[in-house]
Amino acid sequence: MKRLLVSVFLLCSLNAVNAAPKLFRDSSRTFVQSKDGVQDTIMVPVLNAAPVNAYQGSIYKRRLDSIQKEVPLDYNAYVQSYIDTYLTGTQREGLGRILGLTKYYFPIYEKVFHDMGIPEEIKYLSIVESQLNPYAVSRVGATGPWQFMGPTAKIYGLNIDTYVDERRDPIQSSYAAAAYLKDAYQQFGDWLTAIASYNCGKSNVLRAIEQANGATDFWSIQKYLPVETRGYVPAYIAVTYVMNYYKKYNIVPQSCNLSAMKTDTVLVNKFVSLNSVARVLNISLAQLTQLNPSYKVMIINGSPSAPKTLVIPQSAKEKYSTLYNSINADLGYIQLDRNMLQYSADKAAETELNSYYRSKKRSRRNPDRQYFSYSLNHKTQQISKG
Repeated sequence: MKRLLVSVFLLCSLNAVNAAPKLFRDSSRTFVQSKDGVQDTIMVPVLNAAPVNAYQGSIYKRRLDSIQKEVPLDYNAYVQSYIDTYLTGTQREGLGRILGLTKYYFPIYEKVFHDMGIPEEIKYLSIVESQLNPYAVSRVGATGPWQFMGPTAKIYGLNIDTYVDERRDPIQSSYAAAAYLKDAYQQFGDWLTAIASYNCGKSNVLRAIEQANGATDFWSIQKYLPVETRGYVPAYIAVTYVMNYYKKYNIVPQSCNLSAMKTDTVLVNKFVSLNSVARVLNISLAQLTQLNPSYKVMIINGSPSAPKTLVIPQSAKEKYSTLYNSINADLGYIQLDRNMLQYSADKAAETELNSYYRSKKRSRRNPDRQYFSYSLNHKTQQISKG
């Protein structure tokens, strides 16, 4: 899983604690061997653990203790270095925007984590991962708010195909992340170690435990973990601190269109263009795609056997009736091959698919290029594909 975060700042070796530590910067890219292979990290400064003033440290520790629930929020020089970094410079500038996004995404995470029986406070990990951006993609392809690599996503039940990438769905990807973390906790018995495994993979954690003579708590195995993961858990604790105490630092949440919007979810069992839905509801396509980030080509590929969810803004009942009638109109039959598009009268979907297939370079082995079929509204028309 790619570690795309508010900024995951790499920590130097634990040996630096005994030296005369100071903050320094090094723009370099690090690779960590994860369960999915080589894992990309963001280009970030490297932090040593800075000395902590005893009085200042007691304040931070007391504040962390007061918000601690099930996940330990240990305080030390590593955590302090991350807190200091998040509250200064460019990192501080982005916190207002993230705080605004939490009003939309955190209720989703909280419900999922309650359903899955894992601690609610792990929701802050998604800020470390992606800054709550469902479109976040790492250099090696980890995607979505929880930054899943493709193989791991499929293991945890996320669908990735021509039409949909459920890694970008905040609900589905949260269930997958919760399942992974729950598995890791059941294996290691420590929430901070489970969080570390989310970054570097369970195999790296197992090797670190072996080197630490069987110890399973994060701080005992920290120095044996990949360098990025040594800083990943302190970064999580620091983000948790900042998200709870931002008012003390005069950080103001920015307004977020999503957070002010009440939504409904409907099931769609046919192929429907997001453009058509936006037209019927009289909302912008951009707004609708924000609510439905998993649809890659702006087509909802529902079927009677596998209906798809559509998140829409709450609106007048007459609009729901119009949308229902539009979705449930008589369907045409569509075929697409290399030379001919047999198509319905849904011009929005036609434009989107033609553009998509012109832009994609597919090998002959890909059956998508040779033939696929599905249904759309109205009667079938023959349309030549130039």
